[in-house]
Amino acid sequence: MRPKRDIHLKSEISRKLLVIDIAALGWDLVQNAGRDDFQKLEGALPGVTCTAQAAFRTAAPVSTHGVASNGFFFRDLKKVLFWEQASSLVSGPRIWEDFRARGGRVGLMFWQQSLGEEVDLVLSPTPVHKHGGGMIQSCYTMPRDLEARLNEKVGRPFNLMNYWGPLANRKSSDWIVEATGAAMTLPDAPELLLTYIPHLDYDLQRHGPGSVKAKAALDVLLGYLERLKRDAVANGYEWLLFGDYAIEPVKRGALFPNRKLREAGLFAQRSIKGMSYADFFSAPAFAMVDHQIAHVFCRDEKSAAQAADALANMVGVSDILDRSAQKKHGLDHRNSGDLVLVAEPGAWFAYPWWSDKREAPDFATHVDIHNKPGYDPCELFFGWPPLSVSQDTSKIRGTHGRPGGSVAWASSIDFAEKPATLIDLASATKNWLDQT
Repeated sequence: MRPKRDIHLKSEISRKLLVIDIAALGWDLVQNAGRDDFQKLEGALPGVTCTAQAAFRTAAPVSTHGVASNGFFFRDLKKVLFWEQASSLVSGPRIWEDFRARGGRVGLMFWQQSLGEEVDLVLSPTPVHKHGGGMIQSCYTMPRDLEARLNEKVGRPFNLMNYWGPLANRKSSDWIVEATGAAMTLPDAPELLLTYIPHLDYDLQRHGPGSVKAKAALDVLLGYLERLKRDAVANGYEWLLFGDYAIEPVKRGALFPNRKLREAGLFAQRSIKGMSYADFFSAPAFAMVDHQIAHVFCRDEKSAAQAADALANMVGVSDILDRSAQKKHGLDHRNSGDLVLVAEPGAWFAYPWWSDKREAPDFATHVDIHNKPGYDPCELFFGWPPLSVSQDTSKIRGTHGRPGGSVAWASSIDFAEKPATLIDLASATKNWLDQT
């Protein structure tokens, strides 16, 4: 259990800090744009959102915080779930615990795994999916009236359709930036506020990091950052911004480890009305994919050896990490696969285990971020029939996640030691907070 703050303790806090996590703000991206106002940082491994945010809030690797992917395979349930929001999924002490124990207030806006976190402000999209189809848009907020207060200040509610899916665009970032600026003006504004800007990721995945659309998205982002810096200074905040991963161009295209495992007789599936559904209860092995990393979960040591053999000569895979090799990368945790596949540069992993479209399960043509057994970037595109999402993996032009991705960062704080990694940056931030 993490220590609870004594709410009667007089605050000793004299500093305030705005932390901005930016999806896909890679070092090469800002360098190619001729920007010299950023510094270079080694990103988290894997280079995906949930892992990077867990690494920053704990100043630790996967082996400690346990967030090995944007998704989890819950072994007791035999079920894969992506983008789950419970803060209890992130293990380890938070970098703000001592700060908060001394009376500092902490806020999380659009950070993953924030629900139930012991902080003072939370804002996270939590739509209600109706049984008859469709959804009711809503945000989980703490305090409960926060959504209404921010909607009034921004002038409109947050639109989840702009946050992910074929309609994802800069409008999601527009709202978040306005709401973040407004949050810093609230009477109960937290002294440490962590927020997130998502839109850069969309066009880099759709069109590639070297595209005209990517440059335009970066220009928009840079405008947002100038605005947030001004808002921070006006409200007495220092600021810190960092990219959570770097996107590289897709050159080799998609890899399908579950097809390989199915061919080897290791992937179990059920045929229902001609559609193929995964059977994780009886599968000797399957791959939970997430961009350039795939976690292969196996029934036992024999199945792990068979899976390693089946995937050994798969074109586009650079490494197959067993438990021993995972330790060298800080990935040794129960939540990691028994095997971890790493894609070669320019390649990425797709979740489908079928080749014939007639076998595709019903969710393949829908935005279904929670229940697909893998991240699906094809959800960024419309497919056929109308209002469905694409299944064409050749549309994807940018990907991320493998080791070696360098991200960009900048801050108004002059840290005593220049951080080399995202975990170093988190540690430096904790030290700065502890000095207040």
